[in-house]
Amino acid sequence: MNGTEPNIEIFKPFGEAFRLMKKILFQPFDLKKWLVIGFAAWLANLGSGGGFNYRYNRREDMQKLNEAISQIPHPILVIAVCLLITLVLVLIVLFAWLRARGRFLFIDCIVKNRGAIAEPWRDFRKEGNSYFLVSLVVALVFVIFAALLSLPLIILAIKGRYYLYLHRDRLGVYVLLAIAVWVFVILLVIVAWALIASFMVPVMYRRRCRAYEAFRAAVALIAAHPGEIVLYCLFLIVLAIATGLISCFAVCATCCIAAIPYIGTVILLPVFVLLRSFSLLFLRQFGPEYDVWANFMPAEFLPVLLPLPAAPPA
Repeated sequence: MNGTEPNIEIFKPFGEAFRLMKKILFQPFDLKKWLVIGFAAWLANLGSGGGFNYRYNRREDMQKLNEAISQIPHPILVIAVCLLITLVLVLIVLFAWLRARGRFLFIDCIVKNRGAIAEPWRDFRKEGNSYFLVSLVVALVFVIFAALLSLPLIILAIKGRYYLYLHRDRLGVYVLLAIAVWVFVILLVIVAWALIASFMVPVMYRRRCRAYEAFRAAVALIAAHPGEIVLYCLFLIVLAIATGLISCFAVCATCCIAAIPYIGTVILLPVFVLLRSFSLLFLRQFGPEYDVWANFMPAEFLPVLLPLPAAPPA
């Protein structure tokens, strides 16, 4: 930053993000633009949201299912299971690829105040694919790390079979502590990657660089400003709780229509635009190399993103 530390704030970029959201979605209101930006937001969060989980608690249904499975020849059953696993993995990879590409689409819609899919899809093909590949590598490393971290739990469970009656009290405490440590470490890794990824995409959008370079830039930024980043994360937790409450209210108010994929994103689009704009504006405070509007800024954004001139004396 050339020897001068930037003045990093939390509430100012949030206020700017709120005004920016109104500019993008309501001034003026354009239904076609709203639907296109909603599609980009839906792609950017594809596979990361939840849905309805239906549980079958009836024993009769489980017995019928077990009987039906037992009647299937074992070779056919093994092939069917392998095909099902392959299909699930293909869908996971496909969703991850679409989500990686969609994140650049969503940022482009916000930065340029437009509803466009085809042009940014082509323009950010290399960056989107690079981010997708790095995300796959990170996911693979995370799975291996989680498996290695689970080894003490597995060993503890195996020992528990033999020493359950001899050390029942101590074993229960050890199991609870091991599970608590495992959950804490896994959540810490997930939060760390989510934070780094949220900074990586704007950096790649701004610099048109590869994901590895953006990863290094994001990690260096977090290491250089730990206090500001912690405050940012705490404020994001508050926003996440508020977003959850708003989402629940929207689902109830629309008779679960808001729970339908894409439709729910369109209904809650102001929330998605507000949160993404906030992260972009927070990152913008660290300098021009983190400013996604450095190369282009719509004229209607100037009153929001630049300080207003001082009023002339009366």
